[in-house]
Amino acid sequence: MKTFAVCAVLLMLAAPVHAEGVAGALPHMAAAGMAAAANRFYATYAALPRQGGLPQGAALGRILPLLSPRLAGLIRQADAAQARFHAKVKDSPPLIEGDLFSSQFEGFQTYKVGACGGSATAGRCSVRLHFQEPGNAPVDWTDEILLVQTGGAWKVDDIAYRGAFAFGNSGLLSQTLAMVIATAP
Repeated sequence: MKTFAVCAVLLMLAAPVHAEGVAGALPHMAAAGMAAAANRFYATYAALPRQGGLPQGAALGRILPLLSPRLAGLIRQADAAQARFHAKVKDSPPLIEGDLFSSQFEGFQTYKVGACGGSATAGRCSVRLHFQEPGNAPVDWTDEILLVQTGGAWKVDDIAYRGAFAFGNSGLLSQTLAMVIATAP
């Protein structure tokens, strides 16, 4: 009986330590899931042929499963708005030109997902991006990828453009898409 009592006391003392360990592991597990989702997105996007603007056809089909329902919906709405605009204004350039998923108009050639943080349902990762044209100086910048937990998986919910380029994207990807949607209602 004495052994049982000692074991019970030891288990009670160990329980808070175990609970803290589990609670401490949750943010780490979430960050690891965010990083994996960010890497999946950038690896998939980097492997696509460079087209600029809104993703179309097979490219769209490859990235849609990696996006949150909200962001996927905005891309579909922006595509429909762009089609309406082109129906009214023949021979006009696309409403969105250049790389949509990074700050720089020309896009990126390599990426490295950095630190991720947030909660068990939403977070962000910094992403170091690189581009260099032959004969020109390299261009490096950091954007942020915003993720949400949906359907049991981390999905891309937005991109925060953090590069400061004169002819690049600024603000959020969702703001760019909303602007296109509002331009051609």
